[in-house]
Amino acid sequence: MGKQFAELSSKHIEFIEKQKIYFVATAAQTGCVNLSPKGGDSLRVISSSKIAWLNLTGSGNESASHVLQDPRMTIMFCAFEGSPLILRTYGQAEVLHVNDAEWEQYAKLFPESVAARQIFVLDITLVQSSCGMSVPYFTFESDRDDLAKWSDKHGTEGIEKYWVKRNQKSIDGFDTEIVQRAGIKQNSSDS
Repeated sequence: MGKQFAELSSKHIEFIEKQKIYFVATAAQTGCVNLSPKGGDSLRVISSSKIAWLNLTGSGNESASHVLQDPRMTIMFCAFEGSPLILRTYGQAEVLHVNDAEWEQYAKLFPESVAARQIFVLDITLVQSSCGMSVPYFTFESDRDDLAKWSDKHGTEGIEKYWVKRNQKSIDGFDTEIVQRAGIKQNSSDS
């Protein structure tokens, strides 16, 4: 039976900090619902009512476009070992870009990466736990380093060109504001 909480308990926080993967869901009022798996050292519990996660460069930029239109976000964690548990945090998210005033405050919490694209800050309004008894057992081997190698090879300039080419619009055509808010100067050959 699921239980609901107004904020994260110390046991919830301990569980979250042990997880190797989490899932982020967002949606605009129309279009596709996005659900993304996240991993690596990219999530911090700021307080019992606030989580921040570092969004690294990827082929899509759905979360950014959705949060600009509708700040609803759900982050889900699953126990793949030990006692079964699914933990969801629901709330209102804000997307931060490198030129935003709060960027440095949060960026210093994460390992430095040329692939850092945005930071999302979730103000939690509801926490829900459920049994997770049908979630299978999995054993963690290691984090992938493919993105780190790719982004290091391309460097800051290459990453910014990628953002211009691939990350300005969601799959539904919604703006992500990445070019404007990151202060990227475009020339006609970039678009």
